[in-house]
Amino acid sequence: MKFLHLIWGNLMRKKLRTSLTLLSILVAFILFGLLCAVKQALVGGVELAGVDRLIVRHKVSLIQLLPASYKARMEKIPGVAAVAHQTWFGGIYQDPKNFFMQCPVVPGEFMPMFPEFLLPPDQMAAWQATRTGAIVGRNSADRFKWKIGDKVPINSPLWGQKTWTFDIVGIFEGAKKGTDTTALFFRQDYFEEGISERGRGLVGWYTVRVNDPARAADLAQRIDAEFENSPAETRAEPEGAFVQGFANQMGNIALIVASILAAVFFTILLVTGSTMSQAVRERIGELGVLKAIGFTNGQLLGLVLAESCLLSLFGGGLGLAGAWLISAGGDPTGGMLPLFHLPAGDLAVGAAIAVALGLITGVFPALQAMRLRVADALRRM
Repeated sequence: MKFLHLIWGNLMRKKLRTSLTLLSILVAFILFGLLCAVKQALVGGVELAGVDRLIVRHKVSLIQLLPASYKARMEKIPGVAAVAHQTWFGGIYQDPKNFFMQCPVVPGEFMPMFPEFLLPPDQMAAWQATRTGAIVGRNSADRFKWKIGDKVPINSPLWGQKTWTFDIVGIFEGAKKGTDTTALFFRQDYFEEGISERGRGLVGWYTVRVNDPARAADLAQRIDAEFENSPAETRAEPEGAFVQGFANQMGNIALIVASILAAVFFTILLVTGSTMSQAVRERIGELGVLKAIGFTNGQLLGLVLAESCLLSLFGGGLGLAGAWLISAGGDPTGGMLPLFHLPAGDLAVGAAIAVALGLITGVFPALQAMRLRVADALRRM
């Protein structure tokens, strides 16, 4: 620490150059943080998916409906603990841009299936007692300024092009950070009252809880076999695989993010490395003086490495802080990325990258300074 003033003085020698390099590093780490947040939004649901849950949908497509009678048949399969169903409502609140999920469910079956949704008991009781009642996640409640007791009109183009009015009787929270709290759930009986007779007795998909997660794959096969050769064959898969399938429709998200970041950091590596090399070349004579008055090779090596690491850590820290502040505001798309946030693990990775960037960009100029001969250096003053 006693040489900190010397290190800082060297960085401030060329203020414009240092500022531009610092700005480049800052922008790179902001980009790193935001891309990590986007990746988390797209694939984070895989990490939060229940290991003991299966999703059972129509074999052809998720938009094809399944008979409600399948529930009783699945419950009889050994190893199945519980079954609940949902159906995509596809409603519009005020504007088509206000996209968020709505589903009719059976409250008494749905809430035990998803313990990650926290709903106070009195609100649960109100939901079961109110035919038009609905519960909404904290994210959407805050977004639309809804509160308990509000009446919310939602138009559904998929189910008769009519406006449904829901009474908000509960607001659920997420048990873990990153839990999706954007959805609205309402009662199945109210839903069936408002649709045509043709759509009654059908559901979108089932969620199945298994007794033993190790047997999930085997039970998925048994469920599919149960409905094989029926008019509505099924495809059962672990919830994590179901969520991953949605993410994969956009491509390999992790590879895309890694490729972008690799290109960005390679460029920053060249910029910072060039800055440090130029800074050392400009101070050859001064480094020779330091050696002449007793500085060791190791001390010069440490001074140059400390200079590059300080520059990298300062810029990287500001960039990560900026990305965290931006992502702390939640989903910037208005519902398309409900899990948008910067995980602590990615912050740690960013800090490690900043240290590595400082060491890599400083090591060659530091070695040049360490190997410098006093006589040659003093001749260049």
